[in-house]
Amino acid sequence: MTKPDACTATAPLAALMPLYGNPITLDEATRIADAARAEAQHHGWPMVIAIADSGGHLVLLYRLDQAQHGSVLVAQQKARTSVDFRRPTAAFESALADGGLHLRLLGMTNLTPLEGGLPILREGRVIGAIGVSGMQSTQDAQVAAAGLAVFDA
Repeated sequence: MTKPDACTATAPLAALMPLYGNPITLDEATRIADAARAEAQHHGWPMVIAIADSGGHLVLLYRLDQAQHGSVLVAQQKARTSVDFRRPTAAFESALADGGLHLRLLGMTNLTPLEGGLPILREGRVIGAIGVSGMQSTQDAQVAAAGLAVFDA
């Protein structure tokens, strides 16, 4: 038996997704972004790291040296997608890879279906999100996860 993904599950919303919480603080965002930046620099990856609050507003943005300009907006869009839909952006990337009815996602203008966006939770509630762009989606996700790894809320 397969478990339904967060894009297609039909269970009540409250059972699937965390509630929104108070917005992430600048100190929390900085701690997460600094850890993500360290991971990117360790690998020599020129990336953009964006942290958004629980309302989807930009709190912090790092553009590492030589990061491509297009990644500035993509990183912010990944963070915003994670906040707006309260799930990792990888869920949308996977859904599109499955094809079929999931292709309807391509008609949505308010999401970015690329791995590299992760919600930030405090006490089980979404307080913000990190979005990373600049390399392959799996590498973006690795850097985002490294940022979250230092957050102990």
